[in-house]
Amino acid sequence: MDLKGRTAIVTGAARGIGRGIALKLADAGANVALVDLGSPGDPSLTYNLAAQTDLNRTVEEVKARGVKAIPILADVTRLADCTRMAAEAGDKLGGIDILVNNAGVISIGAVVDFAEEAWDRVMAVNAKGPFLCAKACIPHIAKRGAGAIVNIASVAGKTGHATLSAYCTSKFAVIGFTQSLAEELGPANIRVNAVCPGFLRTAMWTDVLNPVVGQMYGVNREAAFDEIIARNTFLRREQTPDDIGDAVVYLCRADNITGESINVAGGGELH
Repeated sequence: MDLKGRTAIVTGAARGIGRGIALKLADAGANVALVDLGSPGDPSLTYNLAAQTDLNRTVEEVKARGVKAIPILADVTRLADCTRMAAEAGDKLGGIDILVNNAGVISIGAVVDFAEEAWDRVMAVNAKGPFLCAKACIPHIAKRGAGAIVNIASVAGKTGHATLSAYCTSKFAVIGFTQSLAEELGPANIRVNAVCPGFLRTAMWTDVLNPVVGQMYGVNREAAFDEIIARNTFLRREQTPDDIGDAVVYLCRADNITGESINVAGGGELH
């Protein structure tokens, strides 16, 4: 079973993991609605998000695979935006078969020093976002008689880590939401699974985590990522957006798998 002629929504699709997922879905034949906020600045974060130009560039890359693709600017923390997103994707691409909840943010720090607004922002995007997107898209997917929802969690949703309490909590929530929704939507033949990425050289790592890891291991910022790969993965190699995209496509095709949270971490997480 390939994905030719099916329609997928991917949130956080402008760059990084989301871009990799969108391109792999396109390679499998799916038409793709690429969703992103389109606004780099966020006062609660210490790094820049993707810009609208990033989203437009990725849309053109997806189209080059010979499928239909549209950009949608939306904030996944707002139900009105999610409802509009689902309606626009359905109208312009002929329905919705697949939802990939990938949009996510990160903030780090000790709990005693962690700002309330930073906590709320992480939880709103990472945990509330998948809920709102699913709420908006489920009626559209149900009309097709079958479909798939894939939530992008993290290995940080399997094991907690110091200074990552907000991020870990949000990703644990995604896994719990995945399991609950899988049972809820099983009778409608809608499968719900999660992918838990491991160690990818994305903005979250290069701009936020590398300085912390470097200090922890006594290496400079540039060497930090390679050091964590060497120490924490069985395969001794980093993961890529393509790797995550392959896992998403597999779960979209696997019609008897639901409620699972699959690690793509090179052996860096076994739970």
